This record gives sequence, C-alpha cells and structure tokens, in this order.
Amino acid sequence: MLIHALCKYYDILAKAERVLPDGYSNVKVHYLVSLTSDGSIDEIINCQVKEVQQSSKGKAKEIWLPKDMRMPQRTEKPGIDANIIEHRPLYLFGLNMENDALSPDDRTDKARKSHEAFVRANLEFIEGLDFRLIHAYRMFLQRWRPEEETQNEWLTGLGKNYGKSGFAFCLSGYPEQLLHEDPQVIERWDKLYRQLESETPKEHMSQCAVEGKKAAIARIHNKIKGVYGGLATGTVLVGYNNPSENSYGNEQSYNSNISEDVMKKYTEALNYLLGSRKHKMLLDDMTVVFWAMAENENCEDFIMAMLCGQTEQMNAEQTERMFMNLIKDGKKGKITEGRLQSLDIVQPEVDFYMVGLKPNSSRLAIKFVYRKKYAEVLWNIARFQKDLQISNEIRPVSLSRVKAELVSPKSKNDVVSPALIAKILDAIVRGGRYPESLLETVVRRIKTDKDMHVNEVRAGLVKACINRNYQKEELNVALDKENRTPAYLCGRLFAVLERLQQDASNNSLNRTIKDAYFASASSKPAIVFPKLLKLAQNHLNKVKAQVFYNKLIGEIIEPLAGEFPETLLLTDQGRFIIGYYQQRQSFYEKKEIEKLENEEEESYGN
Repeated sequence: MLIHALCKYYDILAKAERVLPDGYSNVKVHYLVSLTSDGSIDEIINCQVKEVQQSSKGKAKEIWLPKDMRMPQRTEKPGIDANIIEHRPLYLFGLNMENDALSPDDRTDKARKSHEAFVRANLEFIEGLDFRLIHAYRMFLQRWRPEEETQNEWLTGLGKNYGKSGFAFCLSGYPEQLLHEDPQVIERWDKLYRQLESETPKEHMSQCAVEGKKAAIARIHNKIKGVYGGLATGTVLVGYNNPSENSYGNEQSYNSNISEDVMKKYTEALNYLLGSRKHKMLLDDMTVVFWAMAENENCEDFIMAMLCGQTEQMNAEQTERMFMNLIKDGKKGKITEGRLQSLDIVQPEVDFYMVGLKPNSSRLAIKFVYRKKYAEVLWNIARFQKDLQISNEIRPVSLSRVKAELVSPKSKNDVVSPALIAKILDAIVRGGRYPESLLETVVRRIKTDKDMHVNEVRAGLVKACINRNYQKEELNVALDKENRTPAYLCGRLFAVLERLQQDASNNSLNRTIKDAYFASASSKPAIVFPKLLKLAQNHLNKVKAQVFYNKLIGEIIEPLAGEFPETLLLTDQGRFIIGYYQQRQSFYEKKEIEKLENEEEESYGN
C-alpha cells in the first residue's frame, strides 16, 4: 500500500513540477568555486542561507543551511565513481583534510584516484563545448595539481567545513551563472543520459508487484535520505543483502519484483517528503511524514499547525484563529464540509497518509502507516485539541508541549517512552482511546513535581483521558459547580483551603499545603482533609472574607455528607486534579475577584 501510494503522489508532484525529472539529483551546495578564465580559483563564495530556528528550549538560534541544486544524476555505486559536474571535494580537489591540513596522500590512495576519475570523466563529457565558463572549467581540470595546492588559501580557509561541503562552479564576477545550469551542459547531459539508459541491459524482466505490468525489475533501490538516525548517504527502504533472504535464484532486490520505474517514483516521492519541513516532523527518534493526495499543500499546513503550533505559512495567531473556527463544529461531532471550504483547503474526501520511519542497521523500518480521509484526520486532531482545553480561553497545544509535560522539568536525562508517544499519536490520528499509561504518567508528574503548579496542559491531559476513556461523566472546560463526584469536590476543597492559607499569610509563604499534602490528599482524602480543615479554622481567624470562605467550604462539603473517600483510584485522582485546577483558576476570574472583594467588605463591616 505504501509504495503504491507514493507512486500516485509522485505523479501528482510531477504534474506540479515539484520533483526532479529523470537523470537528475538534488545536491546540497554550500560553496561556489569562482574560476578565472585560466582555470584558477579566485574565490570560494558561501552560498548558504541563514535561517533562524527555535531550539528545544524555545530559544532562537541562527543556522546556515546549504542550497538544494539540481545536478546530473549522482552515482549510487560503491567505491570510486565520478559524477558529471562533480560536487564532492575529494573528487574536485584530490585533497584530504586531516588535522586541519590538506594532503593528497592517504593509505588507500583514494584522493588521487578519485580526482583522476573526475578529471577523466568530465573532460570527456565537455569535449566539443566552448563558452567562457566551460573553457574555465576545462582549464581547471587540466591545470589543477593537488600536490601543489595543499596551502591553497581558499580551501584551507574552510577548515573543518571542507570535507563535509558540496561545491558548484561559476565564472569570476558572475556567481549567478552556474556551470550545471548552462543550457549547453543540460542538453549534453540529457542526450548522454538517454543513451546510457538505452544501452543499459535489462537483466531481469518480470511482473511488477505494484503496477502488475511486465517490466525491468530494479536490482538495487535508490537510497532514502532525511530520516533521523539514518546514514548521511541514505538508507534503503527495500533491500536484500544476505543470501538467506533470496529465493528462486534471485539476487538482491530482484526478490521484491518492483520495477525500475516504480522504484524511481516511490524513492523520489519519499525523498521529496523528507526534504520538506511541511511534510515531516520528528517524534522522539522516529521520523513521521505525511501527505494528502492533492496538488496544493494546504492540508499539510493545517496538520502541522494543529500538531506543532505553527508552520511557515501560518503563525501562532493564525493557527489559534483557525482552531477556534474548527471548534465551532464540536457540538456536531465532526468537521462539516462547509467549515472545510470556509478554511480554503482541499476537498474533505481526499486521501491522507501518515507514515512512521526508523532506521536499523541495514534498512528503514516502517513503524506505522495510516490512511484516512483528510476530513476525518483533521477532525480527530481538532478533537484532540478540544479534549485538551481546560478553560474558556482556547489555545492550541503542540505535540512537543505534551511531550515536555510528561517529564520532570528539572531533569536533563528524563525521557518519555517512545512507545507512549507513538500510542498518543495513534489516538490523535485515529480518534481512539488514549493510552492507559498517559493518565498514570501525568498524575505521577503532578504529584511528584511539587514545586510546579498544575498547569493547563497537564490538567488538560487529565481531562482528555478521563472524558475519552471513561465516559460515565463529562468533565467540563471550566469550573462545574454541579459536579458532585467526591473526588472532584475534594480537589475543589483543596484549592479553596490553599487559597485561604495564602490569604491568611498575605501571600508571604514559600510553601503551602499543596507542597506538603497534595499527593496524599489526592490519594487518601479521609486521612488528610480532617487535618486540613482543622488547620483552616486558624486561617479563618486571620482573613477578612470569613463569610466567603465559610460559605464556599460549606457548599463543597455538603454533598460529601461529612464523609471523605478512604482511597482514590487513578481516575479519581485525575478528577481531584481537575477539581483543584478549575477551582483555583476560578479565583482569577473577574467575577470571582469582585465577589471575594464584596465578601471581604461585608465581613470587615460586621
């Protein structure tokens, strides 16, 4: 299913001219080699692009990114094999960088052999071509002597960047005119590539497992690049490296029965997705790619906005506005077609795919493949965001923020189980139950991180788990004074007693009852609350708003009929947390503050 879907997406990309034509590869170029008319290097020009990115801690940092350039197809063969219009420094200059010094010598003599292969192949390729840049390139090929260039100021100036950079050629004074983009070079390469393709023997003809047509089967599949943890040179998705994997006398990928055309399509499409930030996100050590079967890429922008907070096309404010519009459909239980059309996105019935990839020692492992209608995926993600809302002020929550709240803020080594993150994503996309361990993890973090308040994301996660997994009652977005669940009432009461303690001390305490009793009160209320209520009597004598607090405490305790639960199980501990958070937040609302001030004046007047 995956390879077939990637092939279909390749056809869409090809129609929109977003993928490379046959015979070309994308190359990351860091520097331009500026040549004089006699083939000498007069400058190395940095062509990288400066970009500001957010670090994992939210700090902005500047990084330099290489430019993607289309060059004649890169070689995939092992060993020494030069490309036409080469970009690798070992081939171009025949020099190794070791201990901050350039040298043409190495143990296997690879530098010399690589440069000689490059010169031979490219001199043959440009024979008969004659214009200023190609003449300078020819002179460079003929005159460059690696052993005489070990102190070349331009190359030594690159330092450690020398060996890991890509290069392209231009003529001195014309950095915008690149050798590989010249029409004569392109025409010569296209002709050579077609000739090589026609001369390549079709060793293995069989029925393609994807298209069903008889065609030449690919022996080796192109490499996939851009997967986190994978090799810099790329990793194959389909590969047979061991004799034990072969059958019926077939070798390598002849066993997969995937044609050359299909292989080129799916690898090109997957590399396109992995090279685009709007189609890719990192989930711990797993790379997730996603796409909709449509020409425009609004789908991907919306999904990234909903899961990651914002995209290149949508900032945080636009994301929040879009999310609020989607929430309006919440009461209907789905996102309507009219809402989708109002958001200027594609047809809701378009297929949407999401794939999880991880590399192993020899090839890529597919962790999951989701295929759903785009409208369904968007609604499930919007529903996840709706689940997490814990106040009337709607704010989208990114998946990275969720992950951050599942570990201790003080720990630098604490990590979230990759299996848990994968299950959370599954619940988001499919709209199913949240993993059981999610509620346990959040409750444990709230009870353990004593110096941290129960924030909106953690409270939202607790609410989401209880509402979706245990649907006996619905926890509301804001304070619910009609909720008579003992655990919820205990949480509310704890928040009131904490506020009373803070008022009695004029907010001068470094530690409150939350620091000392929150964990035990949320687990065994019957043991803790009698002690807290006795302590509250002392606090009442020190505040002005005694009427307010007495009335509020009485309203909460009355449904409990004087009996606190002996023990609260995990889900009830979650309800306790929600009650505490919502009651505590209500104190910050304008109406509650005015009410408290009125009660203070009334009490003071009496």
